[in-house]
Amino acid sequence: MMSRKLIGDEARQEDAANDIPGPYRISNYGYGKDAVKVLHVVRNGLVHSIKEFEVGTKLKLSSQKDYLQGDNSDIVATDSQKNTVYLLARKHGLKTPEEFGILLCQHFLSKYSHVTEVSIHIDEYPWSRMAFGRGPYQDLHNHAFVFTPTAVRYCDVRQKRGEPTPTVISGLRELRVLKTTQSAFVNFVNDEYRSLPDQHDRIFSTIVQSSWQYSTVNNVDFDFAWNKVKQSILNTFAGDPEKGIFSPSVQNTLYLAEQLVLDSIPEISCIEMTMPNKHYFNFDFGKFPKVVGQLKEETVFLPVDKPAGVIYAQLDRKSVTKSKL
Repeated sequence: MMSRKLIGDEARQEDAANDIPGPYRISNYGYGKDAVKVLHVVRNGLVHSIKEFEVGTKLKLSSQKDYLQGDNSDIVATDSQKNTVYLLARKHGLKTPEEFGILLCQHFLSKYSHVTEVSIHIDEYPWSRMAFGRGPYQDLHNHAFVFTPTAVRYCDVRQKRGEPTPTVISGLRELRVLKTTQSAFVNFVNDEYRSLPDQHDRIFSTIVQSSWQYSTVNNVDFDFAWNKVKQSILNTFAGDPEKGIFSPSVQNTLYLAEQLVLDSIPEISCIEMTMPNKHYFNFDFGKFPKVVGQLKEETVFLPVDKPAGVIYAQLDRKSVTKSKL
């Protein structure tokens, strides 16, 4: 726990920082380096492995004299922050975004006593080892990789001075999925503003974005957890490979996916998901009876990106203090 002395010191620092003349106060501030790209290669004989991250660092200092007086004496240059990313990657390697984010937080807080808060954002580039051959008997290439952007993995790590552990929020985005049946949307509000008919069998497509917070960072297998969250979302969306699973609404599918994640991974305290509609509407072939004939089954659809509905929710464990992701 944070000691009372630390709490008091931090409060006094904040009061002093905001003790500026006039009717204004700086309520939020900080600076850092965005889009620091780093590739780390591990060579184990002929077999090589790679990790590529894009890192953003943000620091908050104990004073605001750089803003108020133009005094730069406390500024850790953004170029120095960039160099730190490369030097720590060289010294410790890149394992998971979460572990590297925690490492960066600990470094900046221990190296610079006047840094009061560190925020790290990391995107992982989705490289996979190239596979050759057919069926289950595929050989993986020793040192050649292919970019496989099924989803983008990212994390945000934040830590304030005096906090014993950082806050770690992991996430995924750009997970685009589609199924051609087993989805409906019926019995919604029917008033003078409604034009959408009941849809008993529709195409369901969305681009999932999700983030989740860990209640602990000790002994967490972040790779396993991220892949488990992703697979839980896919399983809830698609269901059994032959029969699928019925979705009465995007809302219900979203909730069931979040519930499965919390049931499966006890280290996650809450999860948020956003699922926008990516509509595929029926095309009106009624005007072309001589061309299409009497075909009744719909096989051609019109993709419509905008406007789009968006559905979102955050699911928390009742035993954990609520937080907003």
